[in-house]
Amino acid sequence: MIWAKDNTLNRRTFIASLQAAGLLAAPSPGDPIFPYGAVYFRKSNPPEEDWAKDHKTAARLGINNFRHWFMWSAIEVAPGKFDWRDYDRMFELAAENGIKVTVSEMITAAPEWAFDQYSHARFVASDDSIVHSSISGSSATGGFPGLCLDNEDFRARAEIFLSTLVERYKNNPAMWAWDLWNEHSWPGGAPPKMLCFCQATQVKFREWLQKKYGTLENLGKAWYRHSYADWSNVHPPRSLGGYPESLDWLEFRVDNMFRQHQWRVDLVRKLDKRNRVTAHGVASTLEGLPASANDEWRSAAQVDSWGLTWVASRKGSELWKQFHALDLTRAGSRGKPFWHAEAQAGPLWMQPQVIGRPREDGRITEEKDVRLWNMVSMAGGATGILFPRWRPLLDGPLFGAFGPMAMDGSVTPRAEMAGSVARWANQNKDLWNSPPVRGDVGVVFTPEAEVFNFVQQGTTKHYAESARGAYQAFFDSHIQPDFVHIDDLKKYPLVYLPYPIHLKQASARKLEQYVREGGILVSEALPAYFGERGKVGTIQPNFGLDTLFGAKESYVEFTPDLLETLKLQVHGKQIGGRYFLQKFTLAGGKQSGTYTDGAIAAVEHTLGKGRTLLLGTFPGGSYFLNHEEGTRTFFASLLEWAGQKQLTKVSDPTIQARLHSGPGGNYLWVINPGRSPKTITVTLDSSRAGSFSTARELWQKDTPPVKIAGNQLQLTVQDRNAAVIKFEH
Repeated sequence: MIWAKDNTLNRRTFIASLQAAGLLAAPSPGDPIFPYGAVYFRKSNPPEEDWAKDHKTAARLGINNFRHWFMWSAIEVAPGKFDWRDYDRMFELAAENGIKVTVSEMITAAPEWAFDQYSHARFVASDDSIVHSSISGSSATGGFPGLCLDNEDFRARAEIFLSTLVERYKNNPAMWAWDLWNEHSWPGGAPPKMLCFCQATQVKFREWLQKKYGTLENLGKAWYRHSYADWSNVHPPRSLGGYPESLDWLEFRVDNMFRQHQWRVDLVRKLDKRNRVTAHGVASTLEGLPASANDEWRSAAQVDSWGLTWVASRKGSELWKQFHALDLTRAGSRGKPFWHAEAQAGPLWMQPQVIGRPREDGRITEEKDVRLWNMVSMAGGATGILFPRWRPLLDGPLFGAFGPMAMDGSVTPRAEMAGSVARWANQNKDLWNSPPVRGDVGVVFTPEAEVFNFVQQGTTKHYAESARGAYQAFFDSHIQPDFVHIDDLKKYPLVYLPYPIHLKQASARKLEQYVREGGILVSEALPAYFGERGKVGTIQPNFGLDTLFGAKESYVEFTPDLLETLKLQVHGKQIGGRYFLQKFTLAGGKQSGTYTDGAIAAVEHTLGKGRTLLLGTFPGGSYFLNHEEGTRTFFASLLEWAGQKQLTKVSDPTIQARLHSGPGGNYLWVINPGRSPKTITVTLDSSRAGSFSTARELWQKDTPPVKIAGNQLQLTVQDRNAAVIKFEH
């Protein structure tokens, strides 16, 4: 079989490169094959009298990794006075039971004394309010959200704590990895409470602006502020009304957060060459970049492995949602291994995300849910799974949440299921050396488009729904959509560009180069309508993209409240549009779609070795809202239009299949989220999948043998379960 050629970088090669560079030690005999476990200790939970029993029970079930929150506010109880007793005990119990420890550093929980000693470092909001120490709902511990690291004296104090932490545990035999900057999300916020406006951050912002603009005069012209007399007159915007200054402010905040994370990474790597440096986010890059600095690609680039928090109770249990989060994390990892750092294994009570949703939508977790969600994570490419809790918290608003164990620490059917998955995963070493193959189409991530949506409308809803709607439309037709950063377009012969209404000129050039070199680009409306600094181009599409698309704008309408059910014809199919409307005249391209009034709604063009299709509205956003069948079939038809073959076809629309390939072999993962068994047929594209003579089930028991007929397989998948099929000659 030839699937391996689709993988840009297999895990074995990447890990070997880290080891050769001295960034990662070679695996020891005691290292788990598949890290599987949970967050265990959060200072207030679980009760101390149960620690030894809990570790023994976990080891018996097959758990091999516990992650603990090493909260600064719970350890440095007075300046220079450290209380490590509870944490030392965690390491002792882990070593006794063959469990590895992942250390989650939590300098975002600053000591109570630090809030007074470094009062100038308290976060200051755009309304001039001061952020005080608060109790975390996830640990019932004070000191959150910490203090501002732009203050050098406070950062030096934080560095002492981190250095002491690393030196204390780096050589411990139970040590596994350092998990830095929990969930890679910060409370940057939006007006009227944006952070941070302390003096130190304002100085950092001015330094950032000086590097970008060079002179105060250049900055004044760019920002339309013509009376700056000194750099000290420059301040962050308190609202998002002015496009250039707001775009700069938000870009600075993101850059600044990654500068602070790189400081953490560099410090740990300087002190410890033995253990892994990892991190995880919340798979919110499509909506959380401007407010919370979520960026899968930038985060993953700084660490050895990347990961995600994703729980169905907060997000919804529809299959596409978890897959899209995994695919986003995998894309950002760019071939690095990634883990599901916080996966649900228990219920969630009384939180706003669950109100009004059915019981089975992630609210009441059963053992089969644990199995299903685990299998989806693995099918999506995760090579480790941890739960947010081992035992549920006993206090705080998240009491009882997420853990597989009962409140008293006894074993539940959910925990037994988790143990069976853990044991199986660690008995199948080769599986984890074969990641998912490249998808059929890339959905393009363009950071500036999302940020502009936030600046212009105070939300990223249009951008996120357009991207997710396009993803879901492909997914619903069993077409595997991957997310692809605009810097990585060449990996995919066909890409879909959602909500590109603001582009930098460099991004426009990347799109043009991609097409000229043979790529096929489908773009939603208004590409680069707002150009550098948010300025509208006088010729549309902007930045010379009229040449790329062979079309010019004849009319535009920004009436999102009137266009929720917009209809147009493209390639003979009636599809939905949304948000805005753009009509075209031909400028070298050919008409391929019309609005109901006969105006041109879509244009095809050939440029260099590649092709384009420009749409006059936003079908991705429409599908997200309305789920029209015509829109789904339009997205599905794009593969044939582009001359691409669909890798997998499944006879049942409720089932999803994913191919994995690499040094560990070739596998087919088939997921059934339904509550009854399904016997289905999977058809593979033989030009990409090659030939095989046998197919062996690795996970399910008591199911009929897989039947093979050419490039088709017939198999049975149990309810809320997965089939894991190994192909052999």
